[in-house]
Amino acid sequence: MPTMRVISVNVGLPRTVNWEGKEFQTAIYKQPVEGRVRVRKENLDGDRQTDLKNHGGFDKAVYAYSADNYPYWQRELNRDELCWGSFGENLTLTGLNEREVRIGDIFRIGNAIFQITQPRTPCYKLEARLQQERFIKPFQDSGLVGFYLAVLEEGDVAAGDPMELLKRDETSMTIAEVAAVIADKSDLVALRRAAELEHFPPKVRAIFARSLRKKEAAQAR
Repeated sequence: MPTMRVISVNVGLPRTVNWEGKEFQTAIYKQPVEGRVRVRKENLDGDRQTDLKNHGGFDKAVYAYSADNYPYWQRELNRDELCWGSFGENLTLTGLNEREVRIGDIFRIGNAIFQITQPRTPCYKLEARLQQERFIKPFQDSGLVGFYLAVLEEGDVAAGDPMELLKRDETSMTIAEVAAVIADKSDLVALRRAAELEHFPPKVRAIFARSLRKKEAAQAR
C-alpha cells in the first residue's frame, strides 16, 4: 500500500434539514476540526448520530472516506470543490481505497486502533447533504462508498496521522466487492461468500444470509 494517512478529522451535531418537502434531523453535516480528537467506542468527541438504528453504535462508530475519491465526484457532480466531510465522513483518508481495504482489516491511527466492519449504504440524507437529487444509486453503484470502523482501542486522532495496517485476512472481501453485492445481488457466489464472511458483524452477516435464502428459493421455483 502507498503511505496512508488522515487528511481531515470531521465532526457534526444534529440539525434540522428540509429536503424534497421532508423535514428531518441529521448529523451528516460534518466539519473539519483542528487538533487531536478523542475517539471513543461509539463516536468521536463532538460528534453525534441521530438515527441510531442505522448509524452509530460499536460496529459503526466511525465513518471513513477516501480523499482520493473526491476528484471523481467533483467531475461527476460538476463541482469545482467539495470540502472535507462532504460525504458525512468522520475521517477523510488518503493512500487507500475500497478496492484495497478488506472487511476485518485492523489499523492503528494516532494511538487508537480500528477495525473495518462494513461498507456504507447511502440514504436520502446524503442527497440532502450534497443537494443532489437521485444520488443514492450512482453512489452505491460506483463502489466508492467508504467504510465504517469499530473502535477496538480508544485514543485520539488528528489530521496528518499515519495509518498502520496491523492485521489482514487476505481471503476476506474488499469493500468494493461487498458494495458490488449490495448493488446487485444476482451473483450467487459473491452473495454466498458475503453471507459466510466471519469478519462481518453478526447482524450484517444475517442480512446477507436472508438475501441468499430468498435468491436461492426464487431460483428453485
